[in-house]
Amino acid sequence: MTEATDLTGKILIAMPEMGDPRFANAVVFLCAHSEDGTMGLIINKPTQELRMRDLLEQLEITPGPDLRDLPVHFGGPVEHGRGFVLHDYGYHSAISTLDIDDAFAMTATLDILEDLADGRGPTHALLALGYAGWGPGQLEAEIADNGWLTCEADKDLVFATADTDKWEAALSRLGVSSLMLSSDAGRA
Repeated sequence: MTEATDLTGKILIAMPEMGDPRFANAVVFLCAHSEDGTMGLIINKPTQELRMRDLLEQLEITPGPDLRDLPVHFGGPVEHGRGFVLHDYGYHSAISTLDIDDAFAMTATLDILEDLADGRGPTHALLALGYAGWGPGQLEAEIADNGWLTCEADKDLVFATADTDKWEAALSRLGVSSLMLSSDAGRA
């Protein structure tokens, strides 16, 4: 895969009429994209019943007084019992952090939750259970079939925009309104 087609660190925006309801109006941050496949986290679908405090309780981690009780997101349909934390680049886990680019990193080990519980974690964080995954060439085919748009990721969109507004905000970065979108791809 050439560097020009590497989508690592980019945002996927689900097109209307997405065939899979789990991805309807989804905004997906791509953590890894290569010829071997793609892994990303849906960043705009918080679970209705689970917050960080609940997750810490289940994991028997005592929250400190500086806990930010973040929502827990549905990160995707793969391994939904596994947790991932997408965060700003400045934090690195003692065990394992995947550096995505110079703005974002991801950690999937328990120590980041312990650090967040104590108020020592990353400045910006998004918690997710599960991830979205595509096999080799699968995402490229879905993009070619008009299933997804792509745009640049930035901390404001990922961490500061309300979940309910992320899809429209991502579209607006492309100069597009949802009212302008069609689920039919053009063919010349």
